[in-house]
Amino acid sequence: MSPVSAGTETPTPPPDRVQSLARGLAVIRSFDADNPTRTLSDVARATGLTRATARRFLLTLADLGYVRSDAGVFSLTPLVLELGYSFLSGLRLPDLAQPHLRDLSGRVGESTSVSVLDGADVVYVAREQVSRIMAVSISIGTRFPAHVTSMGRVLLAGLPPAELDAAIAASSFERRTDSTVADADQLRRVLDRVRDDGYCLVDQELEPGLRSIAAPIRRVDGTVAAAVNISTPAGRYDVAELTGRMLPLLVATADAIEADLRRTGPG
Repeated sequence: MSPVSAGTETPTPPPDRVQSLARGLAVIRSFDADNPTRTLSDVARATGLTRATARRFLLTLADLGYVRSDAGVFSLTPLVLELGYSFLSGLRLPDLAQPHLRDLSGRVGESTSVSVLDGADVVYVAREQVSRIMAVSISIGTRFPAHVTSMGRVLLAGLPPAELDAAIAASSFERRTDSTVADADQLRRVLDRVRDDGYCLVDQELEPGLRSIAAPIRRVDGTVAAAVNISTPAGRYDVAELTGRMLPLLVATADAIEADLRRTGPG
């Protein structure tokens, strides 16, 4: 939630919206991988709340066990993981995908992941990590802007036109590296190629020195449910090796996960 700019009209919340709940969730979401700790002023600035209001929410969350405070610096506790547990525990995909990710990682010697789309972000729901190759640690629940990731582009490419328009409109087009896709028009051209190719390779757009290649995981009706990827240091494999040797293994893994999804029924 961002502060309202001068001269703009504050949107009217829907009549059934519980504003205090929305604000509490905004406080929780103000903490992320780049900002694991925040001061009261940081939280107020990130959420658009007054310092007094932000303080009340932080103290309430601390009382409930979701936030800890140390000398005026706040951070989340592991209890926040319970907020996502119901979603993850009801999602068969991570359990079905994990053995396939483990097998793929063993064959290629690299980290593999599965993610789903949430608005303009990808969210990791399963991962087999061989070694840490990124400055930011990736775990279940990690989010990245979809437009800079191979899995994100596969997922965006699979959206119906109206949903794609909404996701692109919500994208910040943050430049993570000099190679990052810079705007909506460029992204749409990239997504056209992803649809034609049936996979996506991203070369050092999320982080310098990182390459990844992703393929879609489809439902029975052909729509894209998730994406699976292989990520590797750029110095270890060139683009030709990724598309030549690793892509067939990646696509076979996506096919195997799809087969398991079909056998276990809709969901």
